[in-house]
Amino acid sequence: MWPVLQAFRLRDAVDIVIVAAVVYRVLVMFRGTRALQMLAGLGGLMVASFLARRLDLVSTTWILENFWSVWVLALVVLFQPELRRALAQIGRSPLFQGITRAGQEQQSHVIDDVVKAADSLAAKRIGALIVLERTTGLRNYAELGVPLDALVSADLLVSLFLPYSPLHDGAVFVRHTRVAAAGCFLPLSRNTRLGRAMGTRHRAALGLSEETDAAVLVVSEETGRISLAVGGQMETPLDREQLRDRLAELFALGNTPSPGRAGWWVPAREWLKK
Repeated sequence: MWPVLQAFRLRDAVDIVIVAAVVYRVLVMFRGTRALQMLAGLGGLMVASFLARRLDLVSTTWILENFWSVWVLALVVLFQPELRRALAQIGRSPLFQGITRAGQEQQSHVIDDVVKAADSLAAKRIGALIVLERTTGLRNYAELGVPLDALVSADLLVSLFLPYSPLHDGAVFVRHTRVAAAGCFLPLSRNTRLGRAMGTRHRAALGLSEETDAAVLVVSEETGRISLAVGGQMETPLDREQLRDRLAELFALGNTPSPGRAGWWVPAREWLKK
């Protein structure tokens, strides 16, 4: 034991910390998704392969070794949504970010208009789904709807969600100071732990927030409740002032990954509570 400790170097400690951090982030990213079950299955196959070799089970070893020859392709196919989300998170890091946001004063006006529209829609019990683009580009999602490129205003946002509007069923995308598109479809959340009571709008808001850093505003048609999806988490209910403060915080910081507001250790704390 002592020779092992004597040979232990600082770079070995750094190596262990990096591996532990990567494993932890993978577990947090896949938690609550079907991918976690797939990872557990792959882990079981690795254990089975090891035992088959140790016990000299020729046929079983041959089958498992041939399986591992295509494991890279299988992982890419099975984990495609999670890999896309991971690459998007890397691209949102400060190292790769450019100056892509509107000026602070213009952004403040946009937030005021969005909050005013949400408050008005909530009072009238009109359902709404508003996507506020942050640092991740959302053009591929916005292209699924009707392009508008109109200046953001509370009246415009309210009119788009009125029951008789042809675009009221989809999401509205706000990019900087412009309403980029309306009537857009969003990916539904893959979180298997969501309750059955959660409606399609809220699942769609969570789905996009899981894949991007967008702030997705939801107004419930049934209750008039205002919610905000960020980083795969739903903040609800929010009143007018809470919504304004939260949006101001998100667009001032730009890199806030989740509503926890305290960095990487918030998911760790929640993980330990489970």
